[in-house]
This record gives sequence, structure tokens and C-alpha cells, in this order.
Amino acid sequence: MKTLLLVLTLVLSLPAQQKLRVLAIGAHPDDCDIKFGGTAALFAQMGHVVKFLSVTNGDAGHHEMGGGALARRRYLETQESLKRLGIEEYQVLDNRDGELTPSIEIRRQVIKAIREWKADIVITHRSNDYHPDHRNTGILVQDAAYMVVVPNVVSGTPPLTKNPVFLYYSDNFQRPNTFTPDIVVDIDSVYEKKMDGMDAHVSQFYEWLAWVDGRINEVPKDPKARREWLKSRRSFAATPITRAVAEKWYGKERAAKVQFVEAFEIGEYGRRPNDEEIKRLFPMLGK
Repeated sequence: MKTLLLVLTLVLSLPAQQKLRVLAIGAHPDDCDIKFGGTAALFAQMGHVVKFLSVTNGDAGHHEMGGGALARRRYLETQESLKRLGIEEYQVLDNRDGELTPSIEIRRQVIKAIREWKADIVITHRSNDYHPDHRNTGILVQDAAYMVVVPNVVSGTPPLTKNPVFLYYSDNFQRPNTFTPDIVVDIDSVYEKKMDGMDAHVSQFYEWLAWVDGRINEVPKDPKARREWLKSRRSFAATPITRAVAEKWYGKERAAKVQFVEAFEIGEYGRRPNDEEIKRLFPMLGK
């Protein structure tokens, strides 16, 4: 109870000009939850404002349903996840799942979203990934990174006066280059909240992705049991590489105890932060 009151006091007392504005962009309506849900919950607990943006509507991600009905179902799942994580907004753009291209039209949508959110931080997929929608989302955000400060591009939305810091979610892909973590966030305190956010996407984790993996018959019917099944299937555990990076931000003793992490790589586009600015942009580091 005392911890909750302290968090509420800090949130209510945080001046508006000190509130960071964080925009996580995913290709599909569950990607941000998977890659950023824990860190998003930490930002929200500290009084900062976080938005998730899905560039497609997810209308192809199922083996038994699709089209508008699936898109509607997945949108409702995002809104449930929003409540569970405590973030400010979860927007879903109406682009077809599985057909995303880095077109000028969709680039304009991304530029507009970044500007309207007045983002300090933008996080998205790298452009080497197994899924074409993930790859093309990475390209779209990269192509928008400079344009968000150019007044004559998407001129109906005022340009940003300061370029955000752009970062990438973690992944395991090796070619043409591997993911290199620059920032590692300890999510132990919000791990269950992260799982709650993912658990909201019933159509994905307990139906579609389980079916794709050939494990649909393993999924328990009971909601509590299936959530435990999800935890057993998804690993966000610290590795020797992420633990070594965590030492930089938390110290050796704390890093040695961390169980679960989310890791991010600083993009080559946008603002290039030094260590002091990273600590300001990720105020949970070292805490």
C-alpha cells in the first residue's frame, strides 16, 4: 500500500514539462506488448505517457477468422492491453496485415503519428526480420526519422522542433547484422504486468500463434492455466550479453540479480543520445 501511494504521489507531482512522451511502433496489434510491454509499464508507473501504435490492423493473423471481424477483435484486445499496462493510448492503423509496404502514403501516416504524439522516444522493429510487415515497419520508421522535422513534408501537421531518439526492439536475426543492445531495462518488478498485457491478446497467443507452432492442443481452457502456459512458452530472461549491458546501467551487483529484461539498440537515424541523456530518457535505469 505504501509503495502504491508513493507511485501515485510521484505521478501526480511530476510537472508536465518533465513527462516523457514515448511512442512504440509495431507492425501488428501485439508486437509492442511482446517487445516493450514491461518498459512501457515502468514508464507509465513513473508518470510518463506511452502510446503503442500498430501499423497494420492484424486482419490476417488467424487460422479460422479474418478480415473486418478479426481486425475488430484484435483492436478490442489492444484496448484491454492498454488498461492492463496502464499506458495512455493504443492506436491501430487500417492497413492490411501481411501486405504492408513502405509506401509514401503509409510513411505519411507514420510521420503524422510521431508528430502528433510529440515523441521524445520512438521504438520499432529492425528492418531485418522474418516477417515482411516487421521489416517494412522498420523501413517506414527509418524513412520518417528525418522527415518529422521537415515542415514541407506532411505540411498539415506541425513538424517537430527536436528530432526524437529512435531505437530498435531486440531480435535474434544475424544477417546482414546482429542486434546490439545499448540499453537493457530490468523488468522484474513489472514482469507479471507485461504478461497481463500479452494475455489480453487471446486471438494471438492462445489461438493463432499456438496453431502456427503446432501446439494448439496444448493450450489450457482455463484462463489462469493458459496464462501460466504462456509464461512457460515465452522467455524474456536475461542472457550473458544483456546482463553485461545491464551492469553499465544498474551496477554489477544489481545486474547479477536481474531475471527478466527488455533490450534496445539506438538507431543510426534521429538524435544520438549520450549516456547522460539515455539516463534522462530512461529514468528507470539504475532505480
